[in-house]
Amino acid sequence: MPKITSARVIVTCPGRNFVTLKIETDAGVYGLGDATLNGRELAVVSYLEDHVVPCLIGRDAHRIEDIWQYLYKGAYWRRGPVTMSAIAAVDTALWDIKGKVANLPVYQLLGGASREGAMVYGHANGKDIAETIDNALHYKEQGYKAIRIQSGVPGLASTYGVSKDRYFYEPADADLPTENVWSTEKYMRSVVPLFEAAREALGWDVHLLHDTHHRLTPIEAGRLGKDLEPYRPFWLEDATPAENQDAFRLIRQHTTTPLAVGEIFNSIWDAKGLIENQLIDYIRATVVHAGGITHLRRIAALADLYQVRTGCHGATDLSPVCMAAALHFDISVPNFGVQEYMRHTAETDAVFPHAYSFSDGLMHPGDKPGLGVDLDEVLAAQYPYKRAFLPVNRLEDGTLFNW
Repeated sequence: MPKITSARVIVTCPGRNFVTLKIETDAGVYGLGDATLNGRELAVVSYLEDHVVPCLIGRDAHRIEDIWQYLYKGAYWRRGPVTMSAIAAVDTALWDIKGKVANLPVYQLLGGASREGAMVYGHANGKDIAETIDNALHYKEQGYKAIRIQSGVPGLASTYGVSKDRYFYEPADADLPTENVWSTEKYMRSVVPLFEAAREALGWDVHLLHDTHHRLTPIEAGRLGKDLEPYRPFWLEDATPAENQDAFRLIRQHTTTPLAVGEIFNSIWDAKGLIENQLIDYIRATVVHAGGITHLRRIAALADLYQVRTGCHGATDLSPVCMAAALHFDISVPNFGVQEYMRHTAETDAVFPHAYSFSDGLMHPGDKPGLGVDLDEVLAAQYPYKRAFLPVNRLEDGTLFNW
């Protein structure tokens, strides 16, 4: 059995910061795991280097479940984004090693393919509705079957989800947090006209998605969902902050628009009530922030009992290592729904050469052994860490609000 001989944390910033754990074994096989926590990257670096790596040396790399339990239960202080991102990095790297030793892609170790590819959605956005629709048409021409639409809000200088580039969006944009201004009233007036224009231009054969990014109260979310029903959204994402899981019960009472949540969830306990009470339709927890492939499979298994499908987060704060892991998960899990896909920059793709591919609205992880992703350490060293914070929001009267 391969024994772990070393584990190194590699931080690189080819356009944005990524934290990667590289676990090496005495069999000459190594594995990679993503440990990126957007805006708090160095907290995970310290957790790994100071508290996790010393506990890995000499362990059997094949004992994935035992190591997961050791890192989760053995810490005593359970859960949380830093802990679970660190555990995810170890878990993902061990699955990569197991696939390489078996000479099989990871999805084959997870039971094999349940589908030919994973449907992904792209991000169409613009400063106004016309620009958003123009970009959405561009995505449709490339074969996307699902498109998230976000548009600038009249009267607000900036809005979440609206970038300066058709493909690339990185909200962690400053050495100290940028302060944006928000108005729920102005936003609520802008969404229905956006969907009305999108259906007119794109037709009904494209799935349309939208993200409110935790900014609405439950009753506001219920009203928006109801207003959007004639346009049949694929989902309304992060309708309200989910710390209070019962809040989604109120939304359910007012709309049949499907609800998606979970990109900031760290464990099955964050989603348990939402799933068991069928208060959501899609669970968006992802590999890097929810304890790795091992734990995400548990979340998906629970969700499957209640006809809740997966819709994993896939913004650019997931490195190509995590994107590959997500696709191996996506193609194997029975209750897959959709996968978010934001393209990485050419610089990032060069640092992380990978086997996954996009074609006709679907992605496939590829058939290389393990995850099918590598890390060019020489190239990575040319992009040193650069501190970058996510923005914060204030209401027009100055009150700090949800970003």
